[in-house]
Amino acid sequence: MKIEAPRPGRKVRGSKTGRPLMAALDLLGRRGTLRILWELRDGKSLTFRELQAAAEMTPATLNTRLHELRSIGIIDADDGYKLSESGLQLRAALAPLHGWAETWAKTLR
Repeated sequence: MKIEAPRPGRKVRGSKTGRPLMAALDLLGRRGTLRILWELRDGKSLTFRELQAAAEMTPATLNTRLHELRSIGIIDADDGYKLSESGLQLRAALAPLHGWAETWAKTLR
C-alpha cells in the first residue's frame, strides 16, 4: 500500500471532500510530522541522520514523512532537509497556536 500525502480536493481523514484545512490537519496529525517541522523550525538544514536523531524517529517513519512533505512542497532537500518557502509560511501560521498552547499550559498548573 503506497502512502501519499494528504492533498486538498481528495478524501482525507475527517473529510470526504478534502477541504484544504482538513487536508492540512490530516497532514499535521500524521506521526512525526509536527516533530519534523519543529526540528527544522530555525531554518536549520539537517541530514537524514541528524533529523532522525533530533526527531527520535525510526528511519522508516522518517523516510515516509519526508517523502510526503517533499511531495507537497513543505520541505526541500539539498545538502540536507530544510523548510521550503511554503514550510516557512506553515511555521508562521502555527506560531499563534504555539503561543496559545503556552498560555493554556500555564492555566493548567
